[in-house]
Order: sequence, then C-alpha cells, then structure tokens
Amino acid sequence: MKKLFKILGIIIAIIAIAFLFSPSYLKKALIYQYVDIDDHDIFETRVIKAGNPLPWKIAEDYNKSIIIDSLKKKMESYKTVAYLVIQNDSIKYEEYWDGYSDSALSNAFSATKSIISLLIGCAIDEGKIKSTEQKVIDFFPEFSEGYDKDLRIKDLLTMSSGLNWDESYGSPFSKTTQAYYGNNLKKLIFDLKVVEKPAQKFNYLSGNTQLLAFILQKACGKSLSEYASEKLWKPIGSQHDALWYLDKKEGMEKAYCCFTTNARDFARIGKLVLDSGKCNNKQLISASYIAQLSQADTFLTDESNKKVDYYSLHWWIVDYNGIKVTYARGILGQYIFVIPGMNTIVVRLGHKRDDKYKKHHPLDVYMYLDIAMKILEKH
Repeated sequence: MKKLFKILGIIIAIIAIAFLFSPSYLKKALIYQYVDIDDHDIFETRVIKAGNPLPWKIAEDYNKSIIIDSLKKKMESYKTVAYLVIQNDSIKYEEYWDGYSDSALSNAFSATKSIISLLIGCAIDEGKIKSTEQKVIDFFPEFSEGYDKDLRIKDLLTMSSGLNWDESYGSPFSKTTQAYYGNNLKKLIFDLKVVEKPAQKFNYLSGNTQLLAFILQKACGKSLSEYASEKLWKPIGSQHDALWYLDKKEGMEKAYCCFTTNARDFARIGKLVLDSGKCNNKQLISASYIAQLSQADTFLTDESNKKVDYYSLHWWIVDYNGIKVTYARGILGQYIFVIPGMNTIVVRLGHKRDDKYKKHHPLDVYMYLDIAMKILEKH
C-alpha cells in the first residue's frame, strides 16, 4: 500500500510540474475546460457602445402562441436560454429560461463572424477597403511569399484561404484553443501560412475571421469595438452596450467569436440584413454587399468535392422547405435567422446545439424554424 501511495504521489507531482510549466493558455483551458455563453466573466472585454435605441414594437398577438410540448421539451433539451420571433418589426413571441431576460448577455460565438462580414461591408463602402478582391498583402507585407501573395479578402470571407489553421475544438493544443484562451492573437495569426491555393476549397477556419479583423483595424485605424459601435451598433438602434472579449487587457478583439449581447439586440443585426443594409432610412451597408452574402459561393467545392451552396461571406444559407433563410450561427446554437419572404427574424441563444447535420446545417436549425413557422401560421 505504501508503494502504491508513493507511485500516486510521484504521478501527482509530475502532473503538477507539467501544469506549472504549461503555456498560460493551456492552464486556462485546463481550468475552465468548456466554453460557455457567459465567459465574459473570465476575459478582459471592450465595450461596444450603443446610441439612441430603437425599441421593438410589441405585436397585438404577443406570446399568444403556445409551442407544443414535444417541441418545447426538445428545445429545452438543448438548454435554450432565449427564443425570439419578430415579424414586421414587432415581437410576436419571446421566451427566456434559467434566469435570462431580454437584457441578459450571451456570447454569440461564431455568429460573431457574420458581424465581421458586415463590418467589412462598411469599410468597403467607406473606401477603407477597395473591394473583396483586394489582397491581404496590401495591408500586411508579411503575406508576400508563395500562395500568401494571392490571398484576397474574399478568400477569407468565403472560408477558402488555404491557411494552415487547426480548427479543432476538442484538442487543448489546437490554434482555436490557443486563440480562445491565449493572450497573443497577433502572433498566432501572423505565424500562419497559406499552404493551399486560395479560392478552391471551402474549409471553415476561425483564423480567416481573425485575419479579417486585423485588416479592419489596420484599414480603419481604430479598434473593432469602436468601429462596430460607430458603423453598426449605434446606427441600428441597439438598446444596450455590448461586449467583445479581448486576448489581453487593452488588446485585440477575439473576432472569430465573442461578441456578447442579448437576444433583442442580436435581432437588430438580423433586421439590417433583412432590410438590405438599410436602417432608419439610412443605407448603412450597400444593398449589393448584402445581396452577395445571401447568395451561396457555388464556385467553391467542399471536402466531398460538392458545390458549396450553403455559405457566403461568413453567413450560412439553408433551404427550408423551399424558403431561403440566411443565418448566423455559433457553436452552442447561437442563431440569427433572416427570412426575407416573411419579413421575419428569429433569434435563439443557448448552451447546446445538435451534433447531427442535414445538408451542412445542425438539425436543431430546422426545429427552430419549424417552431417559428407554426407561430407565424397561427397568427
């Protein structure tokens, strides 16, 4: 028995020493283990300031729909914290769980990528960026060798960059884990190389979005949060300030994820897309750019050598029973659905999404749209 305790003591000592000398990001990853929607408590953040709010109207039939028990239980099994249906600028249905409310914060995770796309559109309209065809080398001479010099903004937006980024969520050693828990996004991104010819294969990489963020920062001469506040958050009439996680104090925004706000204000992003880039009679983003992000990039092929008809400019596109729906999505089931044919926006926030897919979309995507359609049909 003494020998066993001695062996255990040695093992514990080795683990403790290994932990002590691990990189700081790995220590943080081991401590927290799982990402969550309220991780703003463990990171430095920067405020995206709101301006004059444009409150949503409340529909006459507000919350008169009842979601059938089977769908309600399924929705709750995914640990939903917010579900919101807006049609014709009026809230028809909203519900919150686990103490969340219309002002409670939730990380958007990769739905943030879609916000970055809108900011790229703003920068193009301003002339800060020439077009999506502009090359990365114009902003950063570091990208000047091999395939690097051919890399365009469009290749980053369409997830066809060919960068050697490791998009793994389960490994504590992946670049995605380093980006989330680490404190030096600049080094992580500028150590990357384009190892495959761009504009050929769709390969979803968070590093693409983070590089776009550095381009935006360079082109606009201000932080992402400042630019987002000026060009989006204030003009669209958000009711509350939002937060963006940083890699360190006064550092860089984690642009591939980590824009944090509430369901009603996320819906404002959806409305901007629904209204072709216009808000309050002002064109915030050109209608042509919004039209592009609503059209699939079928010039690309995916890992199965099939045409990519489900993604464009950092937004997902799903054919729902013949209805085209453009949407933003995050890893734990953060969704902003835009349904132009019905003048409708649907937002869902929560802790979990389905791990099974149908035509590149998590199965719960169809469920949330099913529920919305039943609500719209009844009233």
